[in-house]
Amino acid sequence: MNGLSFGELCCLFCCPPFPGRIAAKLAFLPPEPTYNLTPIDESKAKYLLSFNERAEWPYSEREKENVEGFFTRTSRGNKLSCIYVRCSSNAKYTVLFSHGNAVDLGQMSSFYLGLGLRINCNIFSYDYSGYGMSTGKPSEKNLYADIDAAWHSLRTRFGVSPENIILYGQSIGTVPTVDLAARYEVGAVILHSPLMSGMRVAFPNTKRTWFFDVFPSIDKVSKIGSPVLVIHGTEDEVIDFSHGLSIYEKCPKAVEPLWVEGAGHNDVELYNQYLDRLKKFISVELNN
Repeated sequence: MNGLSFGELCCLFCCPPFPGRIAAKLAFLPPEPTYNLTPIDESKAKYLLSFNERAEWPYSEREKENVEGFFTRTSRGNKLSCIYVRCSSNAKYTVLFSHGNAVDLGQMSSFYLGLGLRINCNIFSYDYSGYGMSTGKPSEKNLYADIDAAWHSLRTRFGVSPENIILYGQSIGTVPTVDLAARYEVGAVILHSPLMSGMRVAFPNTKRTWFFDVFPSIDKVSKIGSPVLVIHGTEDEVIDFSHGLSIYEKCPKAVEPLWVEGAGHNDVELYNQYLDRLKKFISVELNN
């Protein structure tokens, strides 16, 4: 592995190299919660969603009525915080959005509303275990259980069919997105700044998937049977552009990717071609 012996790797990751410890070192940075979900009545079927100042909600209370918050339970026993953002009355697709690191649903809600309005999609999202109002601790296994619970809530609570669901993963959110997309056929998949695996992020010269590696998306993407749009900034300082390129090359049904020249890890959305490419993918390519 280009200068790193197995023993050296073990020392780096606390011998023995437990995958959970590697995941914790590489990935998870849950912020202080920026929102709250308070039950409206004793049935706990409906919740009042409130934001604090760090959520930076730029819209009025009227627009907030389009955001429905609730909890579901994962197979690993964690209470998962979810939101459904109604952006369009005639939307064909609902986006199941797995957000990036160091943010929660409060910080993402205004982005979801603006994005959904522009691409004519409703948006469903959730906070990973240990993020926002979700209980438990973030881990690789919990990531997979989290998106499973979100998927089943979207299907059952809102009655959205798989062919009308677009899975969207950003950064660490591409990990559960790829895992779910490899197991279910959906309308489409969007991978925004994806990573090949944890070891390949930490040690760019890694050429294979070690048994203690985490987030091995590169080994799963070949099983995705839905159309996949890969988006990556060419100057990404967190997850190198080479990750997006390798993921794209392994996807059987990849469409023309979006390589955003000069963009880093957190500013791809600020470039005009970002929205243009999403609109073309959803409105034109998926309907042909």
